[in-house]
Amino acid sequence: MDERTWLMQHFEQDRARLRAVAYRMLGSHGEADDAVQEAWLRIDRSGTDGVENPAAWLTTVVARVCLNMLRSRKARRENPSKDT
Repeated sequence: MDERTWLMQHFEQDRARLRAVAYRMLGSHGEADDAVQEAWLRIDRSGTDGVENPAAWLTTVVARVCLNMLRSRKARRENPSKDT
């Protein structure tokens, strides 16, 4: 089995759990789906050298994507105008 197939199998096995983690962090099913998809794109590009625990590694990647999304959300937030 090649590396990509191995990775895809682990990702598909853990997809529901990864989506649940993302949903708990982001509070939105749509954003959770986006985070899991973005995590797959990153994971697919990075390779699996040195990965001993695929489930933990996948969870870490999804969590980091979610944190980036939360930071981005916070940076876009506008401050309410005091002149109103």
